[in-house]
Amino acid sequence: MKDLTKGKPSKLILAFAIPIFFANLLQLTYSIVDTRIVGSYLGENTLAAVGATTTLSNLMIGFLLGLSNGFAIITAQKFGAKDHEGVRKSFALSLKLGCVTALVITAVCLIFLKQILGFMNVSADLMKTSSSYIFIIIAGLLATFLYDACAAALRALGDTLTPLMILLVSVCLNIVGDILLVVVFKTGVRGAAAATVFSQALAFVICWIYMVRKYELLRIKFSDIVENDSDEIRQMRKNMLSAGLSMGFMSSLVNIGSLTLQTAINKLGQDIIVAHTAARKISEIFMIMFTVFGQTMATFCGQNIGAGEVKRVKKGIKLAIFYTCIWCTLAIIASYTISPWLVYLVTGSHNETVIKNATNHLRFDSLFYYVTAVICVVRNAMQGLGEQITPLVSSSLEMIGKTVIAFTLVPMLGYTGVIVAEPLVWFIMVIPLLVKIFRMPVLRENTK
Repeated sequence: MKDLTKGKPSKLILAFAIPIFFANLLQLTYSIVDTRIVGSYLGENTLAAVGATTTLSNLMIGFLLGLSNGFAIITAQKFGAKDHEGVRKSFALSLKLGCVTALVITAVCLIFLKQILGFMNVSADLMKTSSSYIFIIIAGLLATFLYDACAAALRALGDTLTPLMILLVSVCLNIVGDILLVVVFKTGVRGAAAATVFSQALAFVICWIYMVRKYELLRIKFSDIVENDSDEIRQMRKNMLSAGLSMGFMSSLVNIGSLTLQTAINKLGQDIIVAHTAARKISEIFMIMFTVFGQTMATFCGQNIGAGEVKRVKKGIKLAIFYTCIWCTLAIIASYTISPWLVYLVTGSHNETVIKNATNHLRFDSLFYYVTAVICVVRNAMQGLGEQITPLVSSSLEMIGKTVIAFTLVPMLGYTGVIVAEPLVWFIMVIPLLVKIFRMPVLRENTK
């Protein structure tokens, strides 16, 4: 466990963030390897089929990840306030609420999968392969949530190293599973999807065994699961749903905008779909630090606000923005030097159309990463401080902006419209965040 309410903020933040960075990097590494295996052994047509559904899987997985991280904010606040019983009860409640949510999402998406893919304009020649892949991913959402919830609870206690080590094992098994199922046993995209779900389920089992043995705070009791009627539980449920749904919907609104944009991209042909798939994968690497320091700030602010350490919250936010802006500069340099090579590395494609369009996307959008850095840090810091409305407003603006662009600029400008979409909405969505952060009463208090 790591108490983030004591000690030098700069050292604590970096020590907390570094394991999260490597964990996210591992996740991205697997995603890239998975894309490369599919592209190299199953062809660009199959890669396009998988890429056509990426925003759908991101939407569902992102919502559940946001939900688990939001629940964990309450756990972090309880830990910061030294309420150990509250830590255990909040973790139990997060599992109960999250499992019900994951099962409902799974059922709805599987029942209406054909209609969803039709809405996304997945072409007839890609429909069968896309459906086969995404069906298995959706069926495994419960395993995905359970791992995310356990990892988020560990991070709420300041332990970022354990989720990293467990994820390392999961990613290695995932890659081995891909190679065996796709390359050796020729199971196609179903094998790639099954390897992903299996590795997530195994990660949950390992994480659960470890945390129950090591952390007494997280050893939930049967009474924690069935208790519903006390005032304490009702208030905790209200707070957790407020934080969890806020972060879940925040992620969903972003991904709904991306999904809507994907419906326009899916009309531009296979080469553009592959190019955008590559650009998104590489963008995720370039933006990795935004997510890292966002997650760090959610826990750092949660613990410190629980302990009443307002000055530490302010300093932490400033440091996180500073660190991410340094990373932005490195990302710009990379996009203007090695982006064509990265596109080939991800896709295995020598197609000039694919490489050119993906490279153009990376070089243009990376110039505006500084805005995104501020968005991610401030938005997650607000969640840690208990402010849920403004991040939702900001994410709603992103969804609306991408939807408008999907129906206006993309038909007029083609993939160029897609390239300019995100920078345009970034400048819009950062406005309410900056206005609110400077006006938050909790940050204007002169305490400690």
